[in-house]
Amino acid sequence: MRELVYFVGVSIDGRIAGPGGEYDFYPQGDERQAAAYSGWVNERYPEFLPTAFRSVVGLADAPNRHVDTVLMGLGAYRPALDAGITSPYAHLRQYVVSSTLGASPDPAVTVVDGDPLALVRELKKEEGEKDIWLCGGGRLAGALLPEIDRMVVKSYPVVAGAGIPAFDGEFDPTAFVVTERKSFGNGVTITWYARR
Repeated sequence: MRELVYFVGVSIDGRIAGPGGEYDFYPQGDERQAAAYSGWVNERYPEFLPTAFRSVVGLADAPNRHVDTVLMGLGAYRPALDAGITSPYAHLRQYVVSSTLGASPDPAVTVVDGDPLALVRELKKEEGEKDIWLCGGGRLAGALLPEIDRMVVKSYPVVAGAGIPAFDGEFDPTAFVVTERKSFGNGVTITWYARR
């Protein structure tokens, strides 16, 4: 069965973005450190890079290695829309969970205004070797916590102080186990988790 994977960057205090949705405060290190970090992430996870940036880093034709479907809340989709990009992950099947967006602005993006848990359960039943990526945001992650199978968490050495939490939902302690951890010269740590 396909799995739901939450691939996300967080601050020390568990924020995935600032109060206005900004994420440019994450430290990247010096030029060499930033290049080493982004190169490693892009090579291992090329499908998590928006389509518009894939050609810039030489990944335009890179195959999807882990996922073939992406789920976003409106907050995660909004930056692309504001930039005039209606299909940010054209190399993936795209779903936006929103009760306020209305009709999809792009035929390649399916807007779902119903139960995200039902959507994920249906997607998991589909045939295929690739998984489903939960791109964000925090409210959607909170709603989908019962169906999150694995997480890849990029922890940045910065405190945001306020902003969007990685999970915004009901109090529901859910145990995961660490399966791998990697540190980079810019202070970022990536931790892989699996549901216990």
